[in-house]
Amino acid sequence: MMRNKVDGQSAFVLHTYPFRETSLIVEAFSRNFGRVALLARGARRPRSALRGLLLAFQPLELAWAGKGEVQTLMKAEWQGGQPLLAGKALFCAYYLNELLMRLLPREDAHEKLFSVYAETLRRIADMPRESDLRRFERAFLQELGYGLTLENDVKGIPIELAGHYAYEVEHGPVRLDRPGSSALAVSGKTLIDLANEDFSDPRSLLEAKQLMRALIAYYTDGKSLQTRKIFMELHEL
Repeated sequence: MMRNKVDGQSAFVLHTYPFRETSLIVEAFSRNFGRVALLARGARRPRSALRGLLLAFQPLELAWAGKGEVQTLMKAEWQGGQPLLAGKALFCAYYLNELLMRLLPREDAHEKLFSVYAETLRRIADMPRESDLRRFERAFLQELGYGLTLENDVKGIPIELAGHYAYEVEHGPVRLDRPGSSALAVSGKTLIDLANEDFSDPRSLLEAKQLMRALIAYYTDGKSLQTRKIFMELHEL
């Protein structure tokens, strides 16, 4: 029986969970194969070479083989260059991983998204900014085929800077006579700033956050993201 073999694949660990007594199932995000599930045999043994390597947010080079939904991890090598995350940066990174785990189908390659993910980790390690999360969310939705319409309304009319809009999911902006009050209500300036990835205006940043939150809630069927919930609870404390 032929076995699929992959070697020298750039990847990040998204999540791990125990399997039997000494092994792990590793959910990894790879450059050329997207999200893959790998069995790391014996990775929980104290002397396993894999034990200290399978860390989230660290660039790895993986090799695996096998057939079926879960394949066997053969090798993992740390590539370095990514600082360890802590505090707010760590929460932001867990948020990125939860988005990928919730919405990214397995074995669906997204090389551009992989590059955006790696760059976002580097940026938030230096200084976590909300604008970095908004850029990632936009690229993420775009890659999944849920790209935002930001330059024209549903009638094809160019967005006006001073206009008011309601964003209809899967359709686009609908012009309003006056400002709306829902999470999907945005100003024309916010849509234009989001298209240009310009978050220097605090109002644009806030409205972009509300819009992205509403869109992600729609695509996750309204299920709450655990990282967002935990971060809000800690912020209240």
